[in-house]
Amino acid sequence: MMKRTVLFLCTKNSARSQMAEAILNYRGGDRFTAYSAGSSPAEAIHPAAALILSDAGHDMADRKPKPMNAFANVKMDFVITLCDNMKESCPVFPGQPVLAHWGMPDPAEIKGSEAEKAQAFKKTMLEISQRISLFLNIPMEKLDRMAIEKKVSEIGAQTFN
Repeated sequence: MMKRTVLFLCTKNSARSQMAEAILNYRGGDRFTAYSAGSSPAEAIHPAAALILSDAGHDMADRKPKPMNAFANVKMDFVITLCDNMKESCPVFPGQPVLAHWGMPDPAEIKGSEAEKAQAFKKTMLEISQRISLFLNIPMEKLDRMAIEKKVSEIGAQTFN
């Protein structure tokens, strides 16, 4: 079975999409290859995102935000936006990938104490992890494209506490 490709998009590619890429590659790397990018990539991965991913055992060496145009000619099976800005301005990718929106707040935008900021990153990572668990449980080989698209989109509509 050929691995399916997934591109996660958010504006800066410094937190949410980096988390999603790392988690899917770790938990579903036998079936999927995940990538991430942003429309206006930051200079570096947000330190709190890098720390929480590193603490969870993800190799963060050589990881940096990437522009989405780096994937303009790469055929993806899935393109998943993680912020509302990207949902509105998502470009067309070759190969007619399944498109879905899993919108969630940017933890880097949280104002407050260091503890509150750290908690926002933990909450975001947990939510992404829960969404990826649902994604990995979709019986891709048993469903047609429309059913897969519906299930992947439904994941974005779910709320987590």
